[in-house]
Amino acid sequence: MGTIYDSQTFFDQYSKMARSRQGLAGAGEWRQLEPLFPELRGKSVLDLGCGYGWHCKYAADQGAETVLGLDASERMIAEARARNAHPRVRYEVQALDKYGYPGEAYDLVVCNLVLHYVEDLEAVYRNVLRTLRPGGVFLFNIEHPVFTAGVNEEWVTGEDGEPLYWPVDRYFFPGQRETVFLGQKVKKQHHTLTQILGGLLKTGFRLEAVEEAQPPADMLDIPGMADELRRPMMLLVRAKK
Repeated sequence: MGTIYDSQTFFDQYSKMARSRQGLAGAGEWRQLEPLFPELRGKSVLDLGCGYGWHCKYAADQGAETVLGLDASERMIAEARARNAHPRVRYEVQALDKYGYPGEAYDLVVCNLVLHYVEDLEAVYRNVLRTLRPGGVFLFNIEHPVFTAGVNEEWVTGEDGEPLYWPVDRYFFPGQRETVFLGQKVKKQHHTLTQILGGLLKTGFRLEAVEEAQPPADMLDIPGMADELRRPMMLLVRAKK
């Protein structure tokens, strides 16, 4: 069932990232994402593609009654169990397209930086809608279409290596794009803004919030972070059943 995250070389590089070492505090989008979480006390939460389990532990710490974290990577789940264990959190090795999505079982479904690996967004939307209770929230963070439509997801640089501009090409041609991430070739899926947001509306969700992530001022001294203000990298969306 493995994914690229089960590659030892790739996983070793991933473990060095700030979001891997520092958790939510090391994620530039967290200060915008956290306020989008609904009240969690006594609620049931599903995390699709939970990675190290940071959001699962956060939900439990906020009072969630039950939390299930799913990830297709065995290495990710092993790290989640080691780093973010909690009596009310359960972790399972499971691909999001293989999960059963029981009817009206969860109050919140969260999905962080996973959907840009998924070809059929609307299939995920339908499954999430079914498994949410009435009034439940779907909160996700996906790579922004401007980012996934970037040519190899790289800046065009000058002779001195400094970024000149971010090229966007074939925007209205959704589908697989191959890029290099952490030194490895990675296959992602480009989706247009119409697909991401319009797909939610078509499925029956009500949009509650749409935000483009920007790094906070106190992280701009991190090398390369100021350039993240020159084009969007992540899109944060909250939708309600």
